[in-house]
Amino acid sequence: MARPAPYFAVRRSRVHGRGAFALRRIRKGTRIIEYLGERVSHQEADRRYEDRDPRDSHTFLFIVDARTVIDAGVHGNAARFINHSCNPNCETVIEAKRVYIEAVRTIQPGEELSYDYQLGRAPDDPPDADEIYACRCGHPECRGSMLWPPRKSARNVPQPAKPAVKTKRRAPPRGRGQSMTRR
Repeated sequence: MARPAPYFAVRRSRVHGRGAFALRRIRKGTRIIEYLGERVSHQEADRRYEDRDPRDSHTFLFIVDARTVIDAGVHGNAARFINHSCNPNCETVIEAKRVYIEAVRTIQPGEELSYDYQLGRAPDDPPDADEIYACRCGHPECRGSMLWPPRKSARNVPQPAKPAVKTKRRAPPRGRGQSMTRR
C-alpha cells in the first residue's frame, strides 16, 4: 500500500527559524502529525538544559504529564518545527500519553502550520520574560508574547476557552505545572 503524501514540508519561516508549510489542503479536524522525541523525566529535562542561557527561548521540550517530557531535540520529527501563533490553525491533543497536532480549521496549501504555545508563567520569570518569549506571528490581535496568560494591559485581549495543552518552552524547574516547558 502506498504511503499517503505528506501534509507539510519544513522550510525557512518569517515567524521564526524554520516552519512547517502545508503541501496540500488539510481539512479541519485532521490529525496531522504526532510530536515525537525522547521521553524523559522532568528531572532529566532540567539537567539537559541547566547550562543553557536563560535568555534563549528556543527549545523542543513538551510536557506530556507530571512524569514525562518529550525532548524532540533527540529522535524528534518535523512536528518540532511548527511555530507559535496567537491565531493558530492547529492545536495539540494528548491521548494515551501521546501528543498530536490537529487542524482546527481548513489549512490551504502554502500556509504555515501553527498552534498557540500558551507557555506558562512562573513567579521567578525575569521582568523581560515577554521580550524573551516574544511572539512574531504578525496577527492583528497578537498578544505580543508566547506566554500565557498575557500580562494585564490596556489592550483588550480575548481569553481562551481552556488552557493550552502544549507550550514550547523549556521544561520549568520542578514544581511548576504546565503542558509545555521552559528551560
